[in-house]
Amino acid sequence: MATVHVVGAGIAGLAAAVRLSASGRRVALYEASPQPGGRCRSFHDRTLDRTIDNGNHLLLSANRAILAYLEEIGAADSLTGPSEAAFPFVDLATGERWTLRPNRGPLPWWLLNAGRRVGGSRPLDYLSVLRVLAAGHGATVGDCVPVTHPLYARFWEPLVLAVLNIDPARGAAAPLRNVLLETFCRGAAACRPLIPREGLSASLIAPALATLRGHGTVARTGWRLRGLGFHDDRAALLDFGSDLVTVAAGDQVVLALPSTAIGELLPSVPTPHGEDAILNVHFRLPRPPEPRAPTCAPACTPACTPACTNVPFIGIVNGTAHWVFLRNDIASVTISSAGDLLERPTPEIIRLVWADVATALTLPAGSKPPLARVIKERRATFSQCVANQALRPAPTTRWRNLFLAGDWTATGLPATLEGAVRSGHTAAALATT
Repeated sequence: MATVHVVGAGIAGLAAAVRLSASGRRVALYEASPQPGGRCRSFHDRTLDRTIDNGNHLLLSANRAILAYLEEIGAADSLTGPSEAAFPFVDLATGERWTLRPNRGPLPWWLLNAGRRVGGSRPLDYLSVLRVLAAGHGATVGDCVPVTHPLYARFWEPLVLAVLNIDPARGAAAPLRNVLLETFCRGAAACRPLIPREGLSASLIAPALATLRGHGTVARTGWRLRGLGFHDDRAALLDFGSDLVTVAAGDQVVLALPSTAIGELLPSVPTPHGEDAILNVHFRLPRPPEPRAPTCAPACTPACTPACTNVPFIGIVNGTAHWVFLRNDIASVTISSAGDLLERPTPEIIRLVWADVATALTLPAGSKPPLARVIKERRATFSQCVANQALRPAPTTRWRNLFLAGDWTATGLPATLEGAVRSGHTAAALATT
């Protein structure tokens, strides 16, 4: 039987391997690091004495590829989230709080309800969405929605930072447009937020590895691809340094590697240039936030917190932090496009971020930061600027048995888990035709 060699056991590679093995194909899976998962993993942190994720990932109910992946690995029930689409925010400059709550169905009547809109916004402000939807491939989000727009600070900037991990002035409008078309433009049923109940590894990695073992595939860790050999129009050899793997006639190869690795291995393949960082800070709270009686029906009040809306996260405007995610007694903070903040001393980062968290969670003002762990992902995503969109390669290559997967390929989506899984599924389909 022919083999499909999947190199890279991040989310894209795992999605490809699971889909291939489920179809009856023999799969060989290789991973350079000691454990699969790539940028999507959990680990036990000694400082906090808790299992935490290396970063936060918010999924949406419209993410059909990743939901299908979870079904395939038997982890569909491992996500949690509110029963309705709800996105709570706090503006640290004014103290205002609101919850963005789209209605069901594509007709956006929620814009007529002040209790569902961004705080202080008017229905006509949302016409800016049409400008993003009509943007050409060379447009940035900033071209469509300038900083002077009423919704810029409270809607567009948080959205772009979360989705594209880049300042709106530089962020490409095209991938954001595709996200909007699949989510907010389809109503609440398509944008209900979901997060892993126990962690990234428990939902997305461990069940996938168990599924692959059931199909006879075991990930070989510590196998870093050093080079490839070619014969005519096909890949014929995988060079892992001390191990050489022959790609037999009929075998296929899926390279689910970072764009930087592809640039070194296949210099003729165009790849995006540059990366943007994400800073994550995890705090161990003295106790989990106490649930509060709902006070926001039918509309949010200034007293709303994530607990009262049953949403395990809150967005922050005009602060250092961007999002706070809650899981038991751990508050995990994400700061996208972190830039120079990464170079500040760790105690200063903790102090700045904790001040935002304490306010967002209505904890006592001036409270001392609890135990904390700072994680710096310097290469969290490729730089999602306009120029790089044209450099995202197709999954096919000049070699008939060699295919590419990864959130940086031409998926039409930003560098998200959904994009990674879709790329893996596309590569798997190509490798079986």
